Amino acid sequence: METVTSTPDTSLPERVHVVCAEPSVANHFLAELRDVDVQRDSLRFRRNLQRLGEIIAYRISSQLSYTTKTVQTPLGESNGELLRDFPVLATVLRAGLPFHQGFLNYFDQSPSAFAAAYRIEGTAQVQVQLDYLTAPNLDERVLILADPMLASGKSLVQTYRAMVRFGQPRQVHIAAVIASPEGVEYVTREIPEATLWVAAVDEGLNEQAYIVPGLGDAGDLSYGSKL
Repeated sequence: METVTSTPDTSLPERVHVVCAEPSVANHFLAELRDVDVQRDSLRFRRNLQRLGEIIAYRISSQLSYTTKTVQTPLGESNGELLRDFPVLATVLRAGLPFHQGFLNYFDQSPSAFAAAYRIEGTAQVQVQLDYLTAPNLDERVLILADPMLASGKSLVQTYRAMVRFGQPRQVHIAAVIASPEGVEYVTREIPEATLWVAAVDEGLNEQAYIVPGLGDAGDLSYGSKL
């Protein structure tokens, strides 16, 4: 299987980080996610979403605040750097669940927030219905909002605007596996305070506002087709 990589795009805003722009095992996981033959194994598909969540979580961790603590080892003492406070991890159901788990594997003491949002099909423009939302207090917290596919960006922006009813974060990170240039432009314009982390930025959107080449429907590939 040929590895899919992304080349750096110097036209992207400074606060947009493309993880697969450089060679790493993340490119392997991304290529498997795209491959229609590998996609037949839903367990492997979910695990690869988790793995990319873990990789992006690690990258985001370099932007967080730490405090020094002296710890006792069996042979002496050592100074360690501990997270000052764990971020709030938010995702959009259902496609975001495996990706979210990757972040939770690394930020294992983090509280979670969830939104149920879906596209209303059969319309000329993309419309998003937000039916369910739960979150802890977000005041002065670090918020990581993760969704595998950043297509038009409307669901992410709508979800974020709904979540800030629970408080104003001091730092915002948005994470996706695959993004479109249109989605990146929309999210960075509508949420200028956010830093965006994606595995890859693809060619664009088709007439149905799906990412091309993309990978298909992440929710269906993770959990089975819906009616």
